[in-house]
Amino acid sequence: MTAVDELLEVALRAAAAGAAVLAARDPAGFGATEKSSDADWVTAFDVAAERAVRAVIADARPHDVITGEELAPALPAEPSGYRWSIDPLDGTMNFIRNVAYYGTSVAVMGADGGWLAGVVNAPALRRTYFASRGEGAWLDEVRADGVQGVRRLRGPLEARGGTLLSTALTSDPVVRRRLVSELNGRMDKFGDFRRLGSAALELCAVAEGGVDAYLEYGLFEHDFAAAALIAEEAGAWVHRAELSPAINGLPSREEVLSVWTGACVPGLEGNFAPVD
Repeated sequence: MTAVDELLEVALRAAAAGAAVLAARDPAGFGATEKSSDADWVTAFDVAAERAVRAVIADARPHDVITGEELAPALPAEPSGYRWSIDPLDGTMNFIRNVAYYGTSVAVMGADGGWLAGVVNAPALRRTYFASRGEGAWLDEVRADGVQGVRRLRGPLEARGGTLLSTALTSDPVVRRRLVSELNGRMDKFGDFRRLGSAALELCAVAEGGVDAYLEYGLFEHDFAAAALIAEEAGAWVHRAELSPAINGLPSREEVLSVWTGACVPGLEGNFAPVD
């Protein structure tokens, strides 16, 4: 087993631990509190899931740095050079309202700053997306007929009719108004659009071929770290938001709203991607 294989194995176990917390979804235990807006919530499940993910990583790799959405960075005295990025519950509003598109994302970065392995575990969908650098992207799922299997993801390899753009408008009213004004122009090149309510699962939808392109402003690193690698390893064109180092804590909301993350069938980026 290579070093990257070992990292992926830890990521799979860690994401499964977080997803297991989410799978026990009980509205009586939400304890939801508002974060930046009434469309941006944190629940007791977010925190419990992140603690479960961190426990797996810390047990297996005690010298790795860990950063995440809900808890402060874990900085070991003798860091290994590896850093983990955790989103314990991507799609919190979906989770609160019992819409199935939510999950736990776990990714790990090497000393060179490149993402090495990533996992998105969506318990209500019974799907686990995963990838490691240079080894492709994969989906472990239980199909609607109850059959479980693992298959490689290659995304749509070329543009096709009825193309779908997945996008979001954010909870910030100023940015939302701008994006609404831009949406009509973007839709000139697409047949329709979708919004799943989970950045990670929208990136995975590009990897799987469910949508042809995805664009969103306002993402933090933990929102896209795992799923962007999955999309990339499936052959998609990917643009990651460039943000302040996560090891210093979460960047400001103003910073994340100024940058965008996107993915698409190679060659489609000119149809929707903003010009930086």
